[in-house]
Amino acid sequence: MSLKAKRGQTIAIVGPTGSGKTTIVNLLTKFYDIDSGRILIDGENIDNIKRSSLRRTILTATNKEVEQAAKLANAHGFIKQLPDGYDTILADNGSNLSHGQRQLLAIARAVLAQSSILILDEATSSIDTHTEVAIQKAMLNLMKGKTSFVIAHRLSTIRNADEIIAIKDGQIIERGTHAELIENRGFYAGLYNSQFKGA
Repeated sequence: MSLKAKRGQTIAIVGPTGSGKTTIVNLLTKFYDIDSGRILIDGENIDNIKRSSLRRTILTATNKEVEQAAKLANAHGFIKQLPDGYDTILADNGSNLSHGQRQLLAIARAVLAQSSILILDEATSSIDTHTEVAIQKAMLNLMKGKTSFVIAHRLSTIRNADEIIAIKDGQIIERGTHAELIENRGFYAGLYNSQFKGA
């Protein structure tokens, strides 16, 4: 598999369960080491980059920056309704929040991290339509000006991606824009049309 993303591009990755979508993410984030080939970021092999640098987990921010990030992530409204607002203590794994609220907080954290590369798994199957719309808007805000890899589940969310990669059995079987792939009437078009027939 050979894939190149230019700075600021959005690359969407689609494919059936077991096709290799999660493996790509795990390779990009060094959860797995590659056996052969190379992954380069700004020309530097990720083998030479420490995992801690690649996946920064410590965030420092002022209260004002936190609130601005929450607004960008469409999380400010629900946070203000929590018992202690921004000072609310969350239970383990955020279990006192809904699935959608946890996703919005994750997006707010990513805003604060100010990384140049984003890897998003935009699974929204277990949330209501209103929250899904809020998450999609927040993701668009987050992705502005950043190189983004999006594992797409609901294909309506990736129509504007710079490139869509369809993979199967670890191989790229199609690539192009949404319009190009729909016109080709191949795997992606079949997947896209089946989602809307079922809706």
